[in-house]
Amino acid sequence: MSIHKEGYKILILGFLILVVLNIIVGILWSDETLLKWAFLFCSLIFYVFILFFFRLPSRALEPDPGLVYAPADGKVVVIEESVESEYFKDLRLQVSIFMSPFNMHSNRYPVSGRIKYVGYHPGHYKVAWHPKSSELNERSTIVIETREGKEILVRQIAGAVARRIVTYAKENQEVLQGDELGFIKFGSRVDIFLPLGTEIEIPILQQVKANKSIIAKI
Repeated sequence: MSIHKEGYKILILGFLILVVLNIIVGILWSDETLLKWAFLFCSLIFYVFILFFFRLPSRALEPDPGLVYAPADGKVVVIEESVESEYFKDLRLQVSIFMSPFNMHSNRYPVSGRIKYVGYHPGHYKVAWHPKSSELNERSTIVIETREGKEILVRQIAGAVARRIVTYAKENQEVLQGDELGFIKFGSRVDIFLPLGTEIEIPILQQVKANKSIIAKI
């Protein structure tokens, strides 16, 4: 398991800040041994959590044009028909995955194909499970057209804690199922919009993993 490149700057800066804070605590409370050790312990726990958040496990898969894999780790919180208003502007089958701060936050392409559309929208930071988060929060929308001509929309949505969405997709780029689509920092949600009639393979509230869990057949 490695560390994601999006975490390098945060990890270096966080390490330096924690070192400085521990030095300051050591100087100001030089006689308070218990306080100094408690602060050091809390600093180590906090830094280990950041390391854990930016982990990047190996998730290789064999692409299958008949399957839609989960684009993110997390819990399935929505499976319903809903109107997608940004790109399709019609009724689609929506599957939403909520990513807690304890989930791996690298996002993957659920299918192979060509990128038809990429759109970024700054916005609010409502909790990721809020019904309006997909319309009001900071978000990035990616549409992938498969070789069979089906269009799959993936939307990265920032949550209450998340403050930056990273999207690697570029329009007209050919992408492979399972490759990295992007990254969302510190808690978020990923929506997938599928054609009506798509056969869903997972139930609501199911825990899924990117590149491992099959969420639908097309």
